[in-house]
Amino acid sequence: MYPVIYYLFIVAVGVERVLELVVARRHTRWSIANGGREFGRGHYPLMVTMHTLLLVSCVVEVSVAHRPFIPWLGWTMVAVVVASTVVRWWCVSVLGNHWNPRLIVIPGAPLVRRGPYRWVHHPNYIAVAAEVAALPLIHSAWVTAIVFTIANALVLTVRIRAENVALGYQNVVTKPPVGHHSPT
Repeated sequence: MYPVIYYLFIVAVGVERVLELVVARRHTRWSIANGGREFGRGHYPLMVTMHTLLLVSCVVEVSVAHRPFIPWLGWTMVAVVVASTVVRWWCVSVLGNHWNPRLIVIPGAPLVRRGPYRWVHHPNYIAVAAEVAALPLIHSAWVTAIVFTIANALVLTVRIRAENVALGYQNVVTKPPVGHHSPT
């Protein structure tokens, strides 16, 4: 894969992220109009910044460090990015108007237990973690992969704790949520 094709792939991911923000804005208006309450406002700008810098760093590292495309690694990572995008949009479709990268909970909304949520509590975050690690590795930008995988893990630790509190439970293993909706 020529670097310019990788750069175009990164631009496509950026466009997809902007599309997510458009959907999120619409869902935010709907959620607030239906009694939704936002939690974790402090970490949301950090999430947006981190994901923006990830895209920039992918391009910069490949360009400046002349990272090669290694076919066995690159094509495998393309498959991971595509699969993670499919899972993320599956989460969006299952949650409908309740999906939002902002942490907005509508009191009394039922916890979603269909789609990928029937198997795991946070499938969107698993998909995001896979994508954050894989996207730079498409063109062997290993420094970006390491740095942003760690940064994403730290942000998700804060996010998942805030989400668990917002949903009214502290320990998802021993105390399952009751009567709340998961905004993931």
